[in-house]
Amino acid sequence: MTDLYCLTGPLLRLLDAETAHSLAIKALASGLVPTPRAFEDPVLGQTLWGRAFANPVGLAAGFDKNAQVTDAMLGQGFGFVEVGSVTPRPQPGNPRPRLFRLTADGAVINRMGFNNDGMDAVAKRLRSRRAGGIIGVNLGKNKDTEDAAYDYAKGVLALAPLADYLVVNVSSPNTPGLRALQGREPLSDLLQAALAARTEATPDNPPPLLLKIAPDLTDEDKSDIAQVVLELGIDGLIATNTTIARPDGLLGPSVAQTGGLSGKPLMEPSTRMLADMYRLTDGKLPLIGVGGIASGDDAYRKIRAGASLVQLYSALVYQGPGLVNRIKRRLVELLKADGFDSISDAVGADTRR
Repeated sequence: MTDLYCLTGPLLRLLDAETAHSLAIKALASGLVPTPRAFEDPVLGQTLWGRAFANPVGLAAGFDKNAQVTDAMLGQGFGFVEVGSVTPRPQPGNPRPRLFRLTADGAVINRMGFNNDGMDAVAKRLRSRRAGGIIGVNLGKNKDTEDAAYDYAKGVLALAPLADYLVVNVSSPNTPGLRALQGREPLSDLLQAALAARTEATPDNPPPLLLKIAPDLTDEDKSDIAQVVLELGIDGLIATNTTIARPDGLLGPSVAQTGGLSGKPLMEPSTRMLADMYRLTDGKLPLIGVGGIASGDDAYRKIRAGASLVQLYSALVYQGPGLVNRIKRRLVELLKADGFDSISDAVGADTRR
């Protein structure tokens, strides 16, 4: 079947990036985006945190902030979908324009600022879901909240019963002071509050709690984070969020815009961070690798660096949802070529050497 994004993608890119994204959400919610023929292979399946993932390719947070198209995106072939970031109260985010394509670089810069409908609206949509599939919820804090731990605990209390996993996001560069919460003491305090809220909300079957980290961390930061998550029993890490760095050689005219850079230029630094965290946690935690994935070969590099699961978003801007099944098919080829019987066997293969 012809990939319709070959026709619609160039038209969408004639619009500003945020308007195009809003139209894509509306099209998905309205059922106007065709559901492709399912492609799955047993070699891609694995069980993590007691949840069965049919494949390791997930949709990163930021695309479906408000849980409007979770089932539609699962229908595009994703093995799981992460919604958010969600804050306790609705907030508009930063002034527009705040989303910029760097087309020549296969990249995106955003300074959205956690714009979302708030946890009550997201909870209502998640409760109304009729389909199955694994849904993660990415949690943030409101911009004007001084007690960050309070906001994250509120999000956990509201959304833990509705999520297959939860993510504490303290790594977005677009909320003032947020990344400072990755320091050892504030991070420990915040995560303890989130864990206590999880126990209160879901005492019998708590969803796994993950931490999403930035790619712009010092060696000391990385060591502290690894120690904190292991000591507290955090269930996994997501490496990484967007970067505030601007690698040499970027061509896009929007390169001077402030915000977090994602897409192809993030592939190398995020993969290095992923491998570092795999080593620092001795491979004891499932890691989700995100940042720069635009092909099956990219996804495989993340897996061999230490990722049990991978996520993408920016590449969809340029390649459309058909990319998902192309990645899965290529992963099967690469796993079989390297003699792996399952995706789990390949996790960390390069980092363990």
